[in-house]
Amino acid sequence: MNIGEASERSGLPSKTIRYYEDIGLIRPERGGNGYRDYAATDVHKLRFLQRSRGLGFSVEECRQLLALYEDKSRASADVKDIAQTKLTEIDRKIRELTELRRTLEHLVHACHGNDRPDCPILEELSDGG
Repeated sequence: MNIGEASERSGLPSKTIRYYEDIGLIRPERGGNGYRDYAATDVHKLRFLQRSRGLGFSVEECRQLLALYEDKSRASADVKDIAQTKLTEIDRKIRELTELRRTLEHLVHACHGNDRPDCPILEELSDGG
């Protein structure tokens, strides 16, 4: 199938598919005319990559996961390690965002939001309080 059909079936834009090919995540066959010829297995890999990226895995992590998926002698512990590392990273980001929210919420509550020029939000932004 051509890239348009692969795009439709995978739900990924053609540009993303070409990028994944450029970085070696997928390797579609080339027809006699030189055009890419995507197989059902390529579309399956593209969907795999789309779901992996949707879960926050980096391109390099997706490369590792795809290699493990294709390795029938893989140890599930290797897959779990990658996922656990990502989960730890997500938890860290959640803590950071929670602290940012707390700080911003405090500043919003400290600002009177009236016609006066005094604003704790701007004071915090200008010199750190």
